[in-house]
Amino acid sequence: MLTAIIHGFVLAFGLILPLGVQNVFIFNQGAQQKTFVKALPAVVTASLCDTMLILLAVLGVSVVVLANAVLKTVLLGAGILFLIYMGFVIFRSKPASQEGAAATKYAPRKQILFAASVSLLNPHAILDTIGVIGTSSISYSGQNKWAFSAACIVVSWLWFTGLAWVGKVTGELKSAGTLAAINKVSALIIWGTALFLFFDHFL
Repeated sequence: MLTAIIHGFVLAFGLILPLGVQNVFIFNQGAQQKTFVKALPAVVTASLCDTMLILLAVLGVSVVVLANAVLKTVLLGAGILFLIYMGFVIFRSKPASQEGAAATKYAPRKQILFAASVSLLNPHAILDTIGVIGTSSISYSGQNKWAFSAACIVVSWLWFTGLAWVGKVTGELKSAGTLAAINKVSALIIWGTALFLFFDHFL
């Protein structure tokens, strides 16, 4: 069981570490909200979505998705369009510390919607979860399979919580102009991810 836990922990950490759309969004919320607690709707939503995807993957959905080329193509196409949209939203948004930013600051409901979207419509998150974690879990059974799954889930919760906290600390240290620059860079990363997925899978 210890081997399964270590495997799940290392695998999940390796998958979640890159600066993807989920990470960019959670970090931005931590940086822009007045308090860490106000960024929790995004953190909890992203963590719950990852938990759901991991459980679905371990329960065998990965076998269905990976075997269905049409479903995989539709998933990728929809995800790429969503990434482009998210890039525009983040690029045009203003940090909460700027004058007049109250209208553009993410309220809890909007945090939940966006966090769910970047989690459930993000091709990288879905393919990593279903394709990698789901496939890896096949080598385990019984208690070892659940230990592997639990380790992956714990990493997700700890990572998003820590990322929002780092964003909060960064937001307190930086000026509004720097936070606006972070938004621009975040948008470019998201657009770059969309382009990579498009060229990698459709050309």
